[in-house]
Amino acid sequence: MPFHGANMLDFHDLLRVSFRQVRRQRSRYLGVLLTVTLGTSGFIAVNTIGRNVKSNLDRDLDVLGGVTIVKVFFDDEAAGRPPTKFRPATLDALRAIPGVEGISAMAMKMVNARVVLRGERYGFTLVGVDEHFWSVNRFAAVEGRLFSAGEIDSRRTVCVLGAGLARQLYGTGPAVGQDLLVDGDLYRVTGLLDGPGVGDRDQWAFIPVTTAQDRIHPLIPPNRLYVRCRSVEAVRSVTAAIPDAIARVQPADHLRVEVGWERLKHVQRMVWWVQAFVHIAVAATLALGGFGIWTIMMSAARSRTREIGLKKAMGAEDRDILAQFLAESATLSLAAGLLGTALGWLAVRGIGAWLGSRPPPETLWLYMGVSLFVAFALGVGAGFYPSFHASRMEPVTAIKYE
Repeated sequence: MPFHGANMLDFHDLLRVSFRQVRRQRSRYLGVLLTVTLGTSGFIAVNTIGRNVKSNLDRDLDVLGGVTIVKVFFDDEAAGRPPTKFRPATLDALRAIPGVEGISAMAMKMVNARVVLRGERYGFTLVGVDEHFWSVNRFAAVEGRLFSAGEIDSRRTVCVLGAGLARQLYGTGPAVGQDLLVDGDLYRVTGLLDGPGVGDRDQWAFIPVTTAQDRIHPLIPPNRLYVRCRSVEAVRSVTAAIPDAIARVQPADHLRVEVGWERLKHVQRMVWWVQAFVHIAVAATLALGGFGIWTIMMSAARSRTREIGLKKAMGAEDRDILAQFLAESATLSLAAGLLGTALGWLAVRGIGAWLGSRPPPETLWLYMGVSLFVAFALGVGAGFYPSFHASRMEPVTAIKYE
């Protein structure tokens, strides 16, 4: 082996010897390689896919009670005054709040409806909604279709019934396509609404807000807002910003802002525990790999005691032995990290295709780079003590070791 001044090996030779040693001992290092590989790939997949899945979870939390929706209205009844209208500028001000995904305005009134064919009268809630109502609440028709923005602009006399109300009015018969007489106005039923997040609104009837302004007497202006937040974390900041945003545009007396705080806390706890469990599992896998590297390198130092003694007798210094064993440990961990990175890339692609989701490429590359750094740091950290132990051996004692 060539000498280079006071050093046993130059950097190029050190890398070559380390890779050769790892390759020769690959059967011995197989368990450690697999452990670090799985930990690294899990780190990439969990963090890359996890961000996207969490974003989708935030958008679909109606299943858990619509906790990302904030309800805003004026308590006019308690104040003993006519309904207060939300101005268009108020909606613009609320949309400018960081963390707001969408806003829907609606007008609400209790009315009596009469189904012409049966001649019976039923009481239910009739609400006028804008074109954003369906998307803000993540509603979809279970039968027929939801009326469109075009029908709202043209002030059409159409309506969507909650599935519970439809059963009450029409029994088991068809509801879509029927004409419903409400306060002397005839509405064509275009669809039925039901599913997670609908709740007691399956007993409501929905009409275009423009139609409500034309035909409901006395006139009910848009007096209730649904504000959809981008994420669970944004709910608190958005809720705090709403009163000031409204007060800058119109009087905010008797303003009410309602949030399902208990449901929100429950969802946050659940998400936190799921994330913690997954990250603990990945960390435990990497820790197990680090312990495996420590064990393997300690064993390698003991089995190569005579080799260490001979190298020291030929002029190798403590730092040369330390560098060689530390390089082997880092090479082992980095090789596993490279395999884990490739496996993680495949896992992200496969899971993303299965979930119908495509994480941003920059996120994937970020965590691939971080995982390689973690693998390298794991090898250096776990291999330092065995390398230091090997470097401190006495040459004479090491040569005589059997």
